[in-house]
Amino acid sequence: MHSFKELVGIFAEKFNVPHFPAQPATLYEPGIYFLGIAGKRIRPVLCLMGNELFDEIHADAYHVATAIELFHNFTLLHDDIMDKAPLRRGFATVHTKYNENTALLTGDVMLIVAYEYLAKVSPQMLPRIMHLFNRTAREVCEGQQWDMDFEKRDNVTLEEYIHMIQLKTSVLLAASLKTGAILGGASEGNCLHMYEFGRNLGIAFQIQDDYLDAFGDPEKFGKEPGGDIRQNKKTFLLLRALEVANPQQKQELLRLMQENPEDKVEKVLAIFRECQVDAWARTLKQSYLEKAHQELEAVAVTGTRKQPLLELADFLVAREH
Repeated sequence: MHSFKELVGIFAEKFNVPHFPAQPATLYEPGIYFLGIAGKRIRPVLCLMGNELFDEIHADAYHVATAIELFHNFTLLHDDIMDKAPLRRGFATVHTKYNENTALLTGDVMLIVAYEYLAKVSPQMLPRIMHLFNRTAREVCEGQQWDMDFEKRDNVTLEEYIHMIQLKTSVLLAASLKTGAILGGASEGNCLHMYEFGRNLGIAFQIQDDYLDAFGDPEKFGKEPGGDIRQNKKTFLLLRALEVANPQQKQELLRLMQENPEDKVEKVLAIFRECQVDAWARTLKQSYLEKAHQELEAVAVTGTRKQPLLELADFLVAREH
């Protein structure tokens, strides 16, 4: 069994090859640039870990992992355009460095190349893998649309937000694990447990993201807290605060969201603390992490083989950046 860190290195060697032709350079160079801004590679490595939990890593797992990483980056390219984000991982986004039309086409061709890698999967495995990949891709798009719809709505329930997060974030983590399990020869029951492990882990991961954006240590988090607050994003924290705040606190929250004063972040954070949403978020995060642990525990393999996945799950939910 490999650790997550070891598999990141192994996958990097497989992934860091040319994925695009040379011409037209105006189309392909932006894709090369964006893939060079490497992230944590969590999703493709989860595919490899899902495979290795049940068997030695199959050659097809690297094809699927590559497709997953390309698909994820395709979504980020388009998300950056929709969010009008100037930076991604500290570097200029493609639509900022080049232009929006180029970023759209670069994302499109990245998705096409992802399917080219999927097509390399052995014929007996391909139908199940393709069905899961396509369903997941559609759900991620649905989650992004819900997220944009919520920006225009005054009232969003916590249940609606969790549903959106499952689609936008969790299902790709879950599918990465399940595709790996399928390639490892896991039973249908074990595949389902792996999927649910990833789904619950994804929700806990997003709760931690929301928490860090508000309460993270700037030196560890890498940026000043409060970005979501400045943009009036309907996060776990804001929805909980609006739910439990007294009338005066709720009125003040709504005023701050509408007027956007210079001290908005400090005042919103003060209300969050008064409403104890920081403690609530830590408890909610832990509950989803425990659900993830239970699903992994139910997988019918020896406990020692699960240890790398357990350690990764705990790290992702406890991380400070």
